[in-house]
Amino acid sequence: MNRQLHSSAREIIVADAIADVVSELRMVDVGDYIAYIRLERFASVADLVDAAAELYFQPGTLKLGHGGDAIVTWENAPRIILDLELRPQGVTIYFALTLTDELASIEVHYVWFDNPSDDPEENNQFLKDALEGARMRKSVPLPAFD
Repeated sequence: MNRQLHSSAREIIVADAIADVVSELRMVDVGDYIAYIRLERFASVADLVDAAAELYFQPGTLKLGHGGDAIVTWENAPRIILDLELRPQGVTIYFALTLTDELASIEVHYVWFDNPSDDPEENNQFLKDALEGARMRKSVPLPAFD
């Protein structure tokens, strides 16, 4: 697939938005990912993604796309690649998340805006705002009563 213009800037936006979710996904044992992916139990992988995402985003905002891949060799640490979709209101982002022993990275494949602007910077700002709007809000503590 050919990369869209402005994919690099949007990868940074998406990576910043899902950093907490990625930390949650890294808590899953790599053996579980390998088993689920190799046995094509993608519903189990989707459950893991949903459980991690529900802590930070509104329901349905981040989900597993069409699957993933587990790259396991004798020479290197395992690499888990998850096909993910972000769907905040007004925009859809298709991307791959790669998890390794020390790093995580994303590659944005395609971004679809419901009502795109001719200005890519406006689209980038809309993407930031949409992702922020899809976040779960922390509750504000109530004042103590005597």
